[in-house]
Order: sequence, then structure tokens, then C-alpha cells
Amino acid sequence: MTNATQKTAVTAEMIAKGDRAALARAITLMESRRADHRAAARELLQALMPRTGHAVRVGITGVPGVGKSTAIDTLGHMLTEQGHKVAVLAVDPSSTRTGGAILGDKTRMARLAVDPNAFIRPSPSSGTLGGVAAKTRETMLLCEAAGFDVILVETVGVGQSETAVADLTDFFLVLMLPGAGDELQGIKKGILELADMIAVNKADDAEARAKAAAAEYRAALRILTPASAAWTPPVLMISGLTGQGLDALWQKVLDHRRRLEATGELEAKRRAQDAKWMWALVHERLHDRLTHDPALRRRVPDIERQIARGELSPTAGADEIVRLLGI
Repeated sequence: MTNATQKTAVTAEMIAKGDRAALARAITLMESRRADHRAAARELLQALMPRTGHAVRVGITGVPGVGKSTAIDTLGHMLTEQGHKVAVLAVDPSSTRTGGAILGDKTRMARLAVDPNAFIRPSPSSGTLGGVAAKTRETMLLCEAAGFDVILVETVGVGQSETAVADLTDFFLVLMLPGAGDELQGIKKGILELADMIAVNKADDAEARAKAAAAEYRAALRILTPASAAWTPPVLMISGLTGQGLDALWQKVLDHRRRLEATGELEAKRRAQDAKWMWALVHERLHDRLTHDPALRRRVPDIERQIARGELSPTAGADEIVRLLGI
């Protein structure tokens, strides 16, 4: 056994025992772009894969200001009190200067931040479409291997590209504001088609408007074809601030899981997500080649100049880049 392999085995064992420091270091390793770190990360993840897959994976999205962090803080605290171990993967917008996360979800989840049965990992989205950090899936698997049985993925909340979170979770929860009008119509359809549940948040502050909004969303969902014949997406009213409706919300999450497990859809959904993950990694590898390969970096600017001058068609330029990639 090589030193690297032995180190991976030790780290994997520490994570499996719930060592939070080892988990945090492993996530940092996964997020690294260094070639040697990537190789070590792949080996570590492979070693831990048998310990993954048991958690309830919930994606939570909604427009900025809908109260995602407050709702997650209250829901997560409720779940840890019930004996669950909760990991929150909070994807922040990235700083254009440093590339780091800028909103600081730990400061907005005061109870979970100090809860010994919770783990919060803010990660920069780094410009990734979908509001999901590039390594969110790997981080989720590491948390499962560390014994967390509930994974909550909070996304940036930027519109239709948010739907990428549905490709890595079991349950897609969309939070909506009471009384939200036509200004949100542009983002509703794409998200509603993937939603497993709609929750109108801040119902404690505007009950009448929340009821009206809930009725509108129920009507909208009736004209959409559900993603699963075994599940009709419900619409609830909740308050992330007071905890109103969160018990019912969690029961719906568990009911959804039971139904999809019974039909075999949950397993099929996860396998389909794994295939999408593979292709996402292929695209990532190709992009890295384009960005870092010395020969490509020298040639690509010249191809772009030729296209800009009209000397080369975009199709011919793409063919040349593909040829340089050796595909």
C-alpha cells in the first residue's frame, strides 16, 4: 500500500466515524483544481461510496428574499431535535474579486451553526449555472458517508437555471412569497414543472395573501403533468420564522420518499442523476483542457481572431478546437 493510498484509507475511516475536521478537509480537497488533489479526491470518494446513498436529499430553492436560510435553520433545528443529523450545503454567489462565497449562510443560520448534530458548508457557486456549486454532489456524498441522514441543498435563487438542483436531490422544494405577482411569472413555469412541493413562506406575516397565493399555485399545478404518477405536488403554507407548517412539510417529504421507493422510482431517479453527473464531469474535464492545455491556449486566441475577421467560420473553428483536443 502506497503512502497516498494509506492516507486515503485513514481519511475515509475518520470521515466514516463522523470526524468533522476530516470532513471539512475532504470537501476542500474536492473543491481544489490541482491535478494531484483531484486524483486524491477521486480515490477518497471511491473509498467512501459504499457508505453513501442512505440520506434524504432535499433541494430548496426560491427567489432572493423568500426566506430560504431562515426556513432551513428552523427546519434543520427541528430535525436535529428529532434525532437526525443534518448537513446544509449552502451555495452562495461568488465574489467577483476573490471567487469566495459572499453571503455567509452560517451567520443566517444561528441555531444550526452551533448545533452539534448539524454541519453547514457554504460554498461559492463560482459562476456555475443552476445556483449549485461545481462540487455540491461530491460534498453531499461525503456528508452521507460521515453519517448525516438529511442533506439540505440551499441554492442561490436566481431564476430558471435554479432547476439544476433537481438533478442531484430526491425532493425539490420551491419556496414562494405570499402575494407575489406578475413579476415572478417568468420564473414560475420551469421551476413548477420540477417542483415536488410548493411552500408559501412567511405565512405568519400575511396569512390572507399566503392563502391566495397557495390557491393560485394549486391551480397552476393542476394543469401541469406531474413528474411521477405516484406523487402529486402539494402546496403548503409555512413560516420559517415561527416554524408553522414545518412538521407537515417534513411529513410530505417522507411520504414522497416512501411512495417513490415503493415504485422503484427513487432508485431509477438516482441512477439517472449519476449518468448526468458523469456527463457534467466530462464537460468539466474538456473545459479544463481548453483552459489549461498549453497548446490549446496558444492556438485558441488565433482561431478566435480568424473568426472575428471573417477568415474562418465558427463551424470550422469548432472543428479545429475539437481536433486539437484529440476527439
